[in-house]
Amino acid sequence: MKVLFLGNIGSPLIDVLKSFGEELVVCASKLDLSYVKEVDPEFIVSYGYPFIVAKDVIEAYEGRIINLHISFLPWNRGSDPELWSLVDNTPKGVSIHYMDVGIDTGDLIAQAEVVCKQDDLLKTYYARLHDCIRELFKANWNEIKDGKCQREPQEGVGTHHNSVDKELVVHLLQLGEKTSVSSIISVS
Repeated sequence: MKVLFLGNIGSPLIDVLKSFGEELVVCASKLDLSYVKEVDPEFIVSYGYPFIVAKDVIEAYEGRIINLHISFLPWNRGSDPELWSLVDNTPKGVSIHYMDVGIDTGDLIAQAEVVCKQDDLLKTYYARLHDCIRELFKANWNEIKDGKCQREPQEGVGTHHNSVDKELVVHLLQLGEKTSVSSIISVS
């Protein structure tokens, strides 16, 4: 199957998709419908893609475009979900969902909770989230691409953050990836 992957060129998910025998086209830049039509994928997978996908692309690929999001939706939609799960002390985990015209509001395909340990650093917590979502994707990809997976609407209001919101908490991140998660949770 020809898959358009939206995300980092060095993403480990590329190897996961290749292990399923998928033909890949990788896009790390902002795209539009004319580009997507030129590529002509059968499915679109977004993971770590820093751009909002245009409405016309989402509508043209309805049911064939998914996003891997490192939060337990409906919590922490939008930017920096892994950070906001700590700052807001909301449920922690990962979600795979169909894309719709909202930001991380599409129907859920699969979710998993991720434990945040008291001795975690941001680096170890983030790595656990990314490992978990890749495993969740591996376990569900065949059903997703065959259109046989469950679709569950997201329940509850949840939370949403824009990239500019991070400015409010950047002072908590002075040690970067070596910041302890317990220091962020205790301050918030």
